[in-house]
Amino acid sequence: MSGGHGDSGPDGGASLDPELYEEIRRIFADRIPFNHLIGLHLDSFTADRARFRFEMRDDLIGNYIRRSLHGGVISATLDATCGMAALLGSLQRTDRTTDQKLALFGRLGTIDLRVDFLRPGVGRYFEATGWVLRAGKSVAVTRSELRDDEGRLIAVGTGTYTVSTPPAE
Repeated sequence: MSGGHGDSGPDGGASLDPELYEEIRRIFADRIPFNHLIGLHLDSFTADRARFRFEMRDDLIGNYIRRSLHGGVISATLDATCGMAALLGSLQRTDRTTDQKLALFGRLGTIDLRVDFLRPGVGRYFEATGWVLRAGKSVAVTRSELRDDEGRLIAVGTGTYTVSTPPAE
């Protein structure tokens, strides 16, 4: 998947406004400390998909014998990926101003997250991709996948997120 603000999604989805694209990238890169803690980087995103990447490190190990990822790191990565997908899906609503769209960051919240662990997370790096299954006025349902450096599916997540805009002042 190529990233960039001029890209449309795989189904021909609309592209993001360049200014909004840069602000989303800046918010994710500079204002979410937990993502920095696990080394999660926003690799690319379009109007309807997000991709994250992180490198394996010793402090992310959950099983010291296998040297595999901790389940909490996997869950957190899938949550961030699904959450970003929910945000991107809600940004497609044309009845929201740019300020309302940016305010969604503060209102975005996980309602439910289901994670299916499919195999141990072993590799040099990992990539997570997320997309929207359905985005409504106040709730979005998303899906994400975590793969190792050889493209093997490690885990999948399905998340439900609140995406409501703040009330008008």
